[in-house]
Amino acid sequence: MGQQQLLLIMLTVILIGVALAVGINLFTANAIKQKRNEIINECTLLASEAQLYYRRPKEYGGGGKSFLGWTVPPQYQVTEAGYLIAADIKTDEVTITGIGNEIANGTDSIKVQVTVTPLTMQTTVIH
Repeated sequence: MGQQQLLLIMLTVILIGVALAVGINLFTANAIKQKRNEIINECTLLASEAQLYYRRPKEYGGGGKSFLGWTVPPQYQVTEAGYLIAADIKTDEVTITGIGNEIANGTDSIKVQVTVTPLTMQTTVIH
């Protein structure tokens, strides 16, 4: 084999290696983004459930203008995307934390926090 052919083979191997590395990074970034969106959607659904509890009268199993007594329903505690917890429950505010089962960076899992009030919900991406 000539020197030029060896050089072309080496260049091809390097290009294929770089293409594989870029492809793997793109796939991982997309998986993290989709998992984060799934956790956000689940937290938003749970936040609307908490707001319904707040508005529902106590006679019908609600909070009667209070979040006190509200808990995360068992079907939402552990999901395919991760798990959800109601970290801080006050009379007029609930903080829901969603922790994904996908590693975002290093050893940190995906983590999203939603602060729920009777009229609003604010989402904060932690990881």
